[in-house]
Amino acid sequence: MLPKLSLALALLALSLQASARPLQQREASPGIIEDLLTGILTPITQLIKDVLSEAKSAIDDTKSSKPLTCSLLLLGSDRCCVWWDVSAELTKQFVQSDGQCNDNARAAVRMGFHDAGSWDNSSTNGGADGSLLMDFGEQNRAENNGLQSIRTLLRTVKSKYGVGYADLAQYAHNHATISCPKGPRVRTFVGRKDATQAAPNGLMPDVHDSADNLIALFQRKGFSAYDLAALVGAHSTSRQRFVDTTPAAANKPLDTTIGVWDVNFYNDTLNNPAGTNASQIVYVLPSDKVLSTHPLIKDEWKSFVGNQPDWNEDYATAYVRMSLLGVQNLGDLVDCTKTLPASRKQYP
Repeated sequence: MLPKLSLALALLALSLQASARPLQQREASPGIIEDLLTGILTPITQLIKDVLSEAKSAIDDTKSSKPLTCSLLLLGSDRCCVWWDVSAELTKQFVQSDGQCNDNARAAVRMGFHDAGSWDNSSTNGGADGSLLMDFGEQNRAENNGLQSIRTLLRTVKSKYGVGYADLAQYAHNHATISCPKGPRVRTFVGRKDATQAAPNGLMPDVHDSADNLIALFQRKGFSAYDLAALVGAHSTSRQRFVDTTPAAANKPLDTTIGVWDVNFYNDTLNNPAGTNASQIVYVLPSDKVLSTHPLIKDEWKSFVGNQPDWNEDYATAYVRMSLLGVQNLGDLVDCTKTLPASRKQYP
């Protein structure tokens, strides 16, 4: 009897140890967000987990005005205080007189992607750490051509308001997204640590790559093929300037309504060949064309045509993940979405 009792107690002890492990915070692999979202979570890490799992929306339309306590500099005042001032500054820089978003906003969207996207699950640094805004020379990489002007603009904002490079790169992306009419008000977190070195090289997508390679590249960053279909919709407000320098292609938009964050891009890509010609209004990136017809993506691509709410929600969820790639201190973050401009679901 005693041997059987001892065995039972031993098995019970092992069972209790096994059940306790999920509650213990463990060291995560570099940048794997889910590995940081285990055990007993704080309110902010629970929110991030809920957003990434789609238990909560990645869009938050709650708008707040800057509170009086920010001006009083009270101890423990809202950590979002400075971001109301940054938001007002960026609105001046990102919105045209007709209410559409401008080239600064377009570049800020691209800046957010390029700063965060230089990371994959084997990286020990990189991701959303502001390195592209810092003095590591990344602005001279070929894939970052055209980002020099927005880099200068944002460095001026950083100098004026004293915010972090890492947070500013992602905040500017989210502000630019909502600066474009119909854009989603993506949940916006601040509190990241700035980079101490350049991001890894060779981890950004190539516009001439195959769909299979692009899907695999984004999978190593933690994105599904469906996520990728949603993310490339950011080309809704993009121009091509460096892929094709012929006169017929110069500065052509990738979407017929370049100043509005809408789903026309998905239909424009389907209905036009890759590249462009003198009579074609848009330029279609080779990578966008091959993705639009890939078996793992084509159904999702078509589902976004004419479906603004669905795309906005899927884009926002995927971009929250993008904005947190490589961020290890998730528990230190604060949700400052309330400082962004109000959403504009209709235009004009």
